[in-house]
Amino acid sequence: MKITKKNGVICLYDNEKVARSILRASADTEDERISAKMADALTDEVFDRLIARHEIITTAEVRACVYALLKERGFPKTAESYEDFKKAGN
Repeated sequence: MKITKKNGVICLYDNEKVARSILRASADTEDERISAKMADALTDEVFDRLIARHEIITTAEVRACVYALLKERGFPKTAESYEDFKKAGN
């Protein structure tokens, strides 16, 4: 699967990058620590949801999918932290 970045560049989707973002967002919360194993499982689910949509996705689609999944799985504070982190351009 490929991803179109904000600057228009198309590159390969990177599960590890998404997992790192989830872990950073989790680290910013006091009571919603997500393990590396859980982050990998969430990232795999994000990939599965997105691959069903398109062969080429956008960073906005990834962000929305991660945010929704974190909320669905009971990590609302991590979802908010993730969204704030991504809005800041990280």
